[in-house]
Amino acid sequence: MGNKEQLLNDIGIVDFVLTELTLYLDTHPQDRNAMEYFNHYNRIKQQMVREFSQKYFPLNTNFAESNKEWRWGMAPLPWEGECG
Repeated sequence: MGNKEQLLNDIGIVDFVLTELTLYLDTHPQDRNAMEYFNHYNRIKQQMVREFSQKYFPLNTNFAESNKEWRWGMAPLPWEGECG
């Protein structure tokens, strides 16, 4: 697995953790520890997505900014074989 694939995999793992924490916090909104975990992992995910977007292509429009060229459309399409 190359660096790009590993970083995408790691983003997926952190995204799963955030989804689970979101579901938990929906039913336990007063749990401060869970909120701290959510904030911690959310910061990690944002940094990982920013790093991936700078190195390869933006994963969402929040990271599409560029001073040199518009990079939003640079991601491979699913049928091009890199998304699965």
